[in-house]
Amino acid sequence: MKFTIITLFEEALRPYLESSMMWKAQDKGLLEIEFVNLREFGLGPHKSVDDTPYGGGDGMLLRCEPVFNAVESVKEKDPEAKVILPTPAGELWTQKKAREFASPISKSQHYIILCPHYEGYDERILSIVDYKISLGSYVLTGGELPALIIIDSIVRLLPGVLGGETSAEVESFSEDGIIEYPQYTKPAEFRGMKVPEVLLSGHHEKIAEWRKANTKRAEY
Repeated sequence: MKFTIITLFEEALRPYLESSMMWKAQDKGLLEIEFVNLREFGLGPHKSVDDTPYGGGDGMLLRCEPVFNAVESVKEKDPEAKVILPTPAGELWTQKKAREFASPISKSQHYIILCPHYEGYDERILSIVDYKISLGSYVLTGGELPALIIIDSIVRLLPGVLGGETSAEVESFSEDGIIEYPQYTKPAEFRGMKVPEVLLSGHHEKIAEWRKANTKRAEY
């Protein structure tokens, strides 16, 4: 799978994408990350990528020209690549959606993630976007954090990225709205807090019953 990230702040993304499971996925050839600096497509001597909104108001909006040109530069090499835009106006991102994107039969294995910044973007940019994605009812300063979340949630589901064969199958939100049961490790008692006896019993049927009884539904 490949992600091309169009951003003004590549340096904010690299540390995470070059660590832990994201690095492992790239090292094993399961993931490719490419960066495109939006500033390289900026206008004029100062490489401007934004301007004030028509009708007035605070802040600056990403202009069409740099964004269209940046996306088209990627699509010249891979016309089938799909564009993702993190935006409050998008569809809510869920574990189910992440699984759809990670599926080997998904519509694309190359996604372009456009990281908006400043006050927002010119609405006409949506005409080249395939997937509008919202992470929830809150606002961030840019699209870099959403890009990391989207990539991480997809890549960890790719076969061979996580250690255990069922690591991505038995976990929170593997079913819609379901939170995984509590888990414990050694020691069996810590500062007066004890691991439930059933988990120490070795009785697999009773353990399965306990886990099922202690699975919760998300409160939203």
